[in-house]
Amino acid sequence: MISNPASAIKFGTDGWRGLIARDFTFDNVAICAAAYARYLVETGMNKKGVIIGYDTRFLSEEFAREAAAVLNAAGIKVTLSVCALPTPVISWSVLNRKAGGGVVITASHNPGIWNGFKIKSDTGSSAPTEIIARVEAHLKEIIAEDYVPPRVHGDEAEKSGLLVAEDLVPAYLRHLRNLVDIPSLQTTGFKIAIDSMHGAGAGLFRQLLGENYDLAEIKAERNPVFPGMRQPEPIDINLNELEAKVVADKADVGLATDGDADRIGIVDENGIFLTQLQVMSLLALYLLDVRGERGAIVKTITTSSMLPKLGKLYDVPVFETPVGFKYVAPIMEREDAILGGEESGGYGFRNHVLERDAIIAGLYFLDFMAKTGKKPSELLKWLYSKVGEHYYHRIDVEFDAADRDAILSRLKQANPTTLEGQEVKRDTLDGWRFTLSDGSWLLFRASGTEPLLRVYAEAGSPQMVDRLLETGKKIAGV
Repeated sequence: MISNPASAIKFGTDGWRGLIARDFTFDNVAICAAAYARYLVETGMNKKGVIIGYDTRFLSEEFAREAAAVLNAAGIKVTLSVCALPTPVISWSVLNRKAGGGVVITASHNPGIWNGFKIKSDTGSSAPTEIIARVEAHLKEIIAEDYVPPRVHGDEAEKSGLLVAEDLVPAYLRHLRNLVDIPSLQTTGFKIAIDSMHGAGAGLFRQLLGENYDLAEIKAERNPVFPGMRQPEPIDINLNELEAKVVADKADVGLATDGDADRIGIVDENGIFLTQLQVMSLLALYLLDVRGERGAIVKTITTSSMLPKLGKLYDVPVFETPVGFKYVAPIMEREDAILGGEESGGYGFRNHVLERDAIIAGLYFLDFMAKTGKKPSELLKWLYSKVGEHYYHRIDVEFDAADRDAILSRLKQANPTTLEGQEVKRDTLDGWRFTLSDGSWLLFRASGTEPLLRVYAEAGSPQMVDRLLETGKKIAGV
């Protein structure tokens, strides 16, 4: 009945993801929902209700209804989105409505054959480790019991008042309009190109900026196959069409959102992709210099060394965490941080929900351009004038699953004293990082869901980045 649940369901840095039909099945979604329901009941959060949303992937709305039916059967009221929508809309709605938590059916940036089950805490943030641990404990109980979760579907749930279908987008957009001066943006005369990557963010920039704004959007239609890209992740290799569009249309900037619109990619006026490390550093400069905000910055290990330099310049603390916004959000909350972010292109902001949001990040970037009168390449030059030039690249190396243990063993044993003629410090905050004396760094992280090794490097020149990555491949033996 349940397809190999013990091995199939494992929560990673941001929820559980599985291959549709093999692992990600209606039965497995149901037992995840049942485990989450038990957690909600034991903590009393069931009384506050749950908000459920979904993205544009294959059967996402049906999986969302299945999760709602299980929660309804447990007596938990569910507000279910009437349409595919960005993950940050659910996150903000949980916080705004003071709900007990949220569920988003999405695999974010994974290839189209995947789907996922994300849990949001009552703060709207990715559920922290302690919540996930308790949900997983209930999951083990359910599997051991061979428990078949009951469901209360559709009309029956609605008649009992346990299920409410609602459009959650309008209230979210009203909130964003309070964070950014939209009327001012509408007078800038910018020409922008948007790539929604067939995802849940389609149409939102148009709704915010208005029908008369000079905006051209590509890949706005739903297509669960995500054609023309390996996956709906807004990185350089997937944005060739947007880059060409910016150049052809003589646009001032290009903005891309991933499958569930919690990550953003930015292309400058010359059609050149800005790395996520550059973008986060630029957003930090915007908040610190243009908006004059003060407060901590929270970065994951894979983000830029430019951020500590900005922290020193503007006298604000910078905290570093492992990868995963579930590690970033608690520190943002504790420190009242102005910005938190990941190398993935996901950034969260003060006075908003403590979760990644590509839509507000895009609006802030447009406001940065408007307030300074600078185009993206000029903003980058301004940043470099303060912290020096920094270049970054990441390569994803696929390997045979049978080689995983050997690769990880080589990385665990690797401890070079020098790289590129410089002394090296090694740390294992998340993966294996080697920091050179000039601040350049090389990092290895293995994916928890795929046979994939991610190799990252940041340095003062593109040539140095390339050399570090080649050295990294030799160290890992891939």
